[in-house]
Amino acid sequence: MRKTTALLAIGCLAALPAMAQKTSTQSIEEYRAMLADGNPADLFDAKGEALWRQKRGPKNASLENCDLGKGPGVAKGAWVELPRYFADTGRMQDVESRLVTCMSTLQGFDAQALADTSYGKGEMANITALATWISGQSQGMRFALPQQHPMERKFYALGEKAFYYRAGPMDFSCASCHGSENKRIRLQDLPVLYKNPGDGVGIAAWPAYRVSNGQMWGMQLRLNDCLRLQRYPYPKFGSDVTTALAVYMGVNSAGAKSVAPALKR
Repeated sequence: MRKTTALLAIGCLAALPAMAQKTSTQSIEEYRAMLADGNPADLFDAKGEALWRQKRGPKNASLENCDLGKGPGVAKGAWVELPRYFADTGRMQDVESRLVTCMSTLQGFDAQALADTSYGKGEMANITALATWISGQSQGMRFALPQQHPMERKFYALGEKAFYYRAGPMDFSCASCHGSENKRIRLQDLPVLYKNPGDGVGIAAWPAYRVSNGQMWGMQLRLNDCLRLQRYPYPKFGSDVTTALAVYMGVNSAGAKSVAPALKR
């Protein structure tokens, strides 16, 4: 009897590791949950709000009259409807390129000098903080990018073409990583982005603070880095290609809930 009991106990102990084993995705999600209460993105959010209201630049003006597509000064709900067409510039613009327009027209900054600044440096760091705050004003809201203007539909089609376009020394496309189910990289699941990936996934999770490098990244930098990893030429700030890809993913994410500013690996 004692021998039988001992064997059963050993069998149960041997089974414990298998029962307790978690998937890499579960472990990563738990890690993010532990950090969520102290997400450093909150600091960028606060900085962005202060910059929005602060009088700056050669014209000593604030950005409180900046039109992000919802009317002058309206930030709430703007992020989940960007990129979109702006009649005053005649261009499709995402939140960051639109901020450059507002900083130029309202505050007197040199638009080209802003666009030429490296990410994380000088005024570009301020643009990232502003984008972080703007995204936070739409947290919990559903994506609904407009497609009424012909240019908006044209950019969706361009984004779809860019998503599947294979090129470069590795013959990669965006779809190589995000075009089919059950793919992952560095232990992380890769969302499928040609359709709605669900709440807080894909474009609905950026801007985000990246724990791995201690940096705040906007959607534009995230797309630029994806193209860099594919060994494509590095896009210029506000390029049509990255804007079109954001339109494609944003329209495909219709109804998905934004969780930005989020926390990423």
